[in-house]
Amino acid sequence: MSTREEILGAAQRRLNLDPTSSMADIAAAAGIGRATLHRHFSGREDLLVEIGTRSLDRWEQRLDAARVGDVCTSEDAARLRETLVTLLGQYLEDSDDFGFALTDQFVLAEPTLTARGEALAEREIELFAAAQAAGVLRDDVSPRWLSQACYGLLVAARDALRAGDVPRRDLDAVVSSFFLHGAAAPGKPVR
Repeated sequence: MSTREEILGAAQRRLNLDPTSSMADIAAAAGIGRATLHRHFSGREDLLVEIGTRSLDRWEQRLDAARVGDVCTSEDAARLRETLVTLLGQYLEDSDDFGFALTDQFVLAEPTLTARGEALAEREIELFAAAQAAGVLRDDVSPRWLSQACYGLLVAARDALRAGDVPRRDLDAVVSSFFLHGAAAPGKPVR
């Protein structure tokens, strides 16, 4: 018999491949019947709340492990840059598990998940502000805009992987470089 953890793992993999998967599709992917799936989750919304909660748990764990508060107060440009690169790489790893949750309309609109996500985003925004103050990130845009750009880049990375446009092994470097340096050609003036 499949455990709740195994079912959640199968659901995440299935939803990452096809975010429109039905409960029947998810049950089949988990190798169980729909009745068994419904014993664990009353419906799709219940399942999505669980996956959304786990996604936020992982985000919080990443911010805690990076000691974002300490890094922000350090004002150390090298440490701030290293933390940004590390977090971006970890976020990409996490998108392998939770990528569909980045754009799932139910997950994004569920009030409890939204409130918690906003609180976590504020911690990340503090990191971006500290990186701006230390000269690591450009300061002609708001830290909140940088947060939104980071989010957009993660969605783009997820979609590029799905389409086969970039190999997974190259993605960390591509995303970090793009976030820190933009789309301009290296060493060429921007017109």
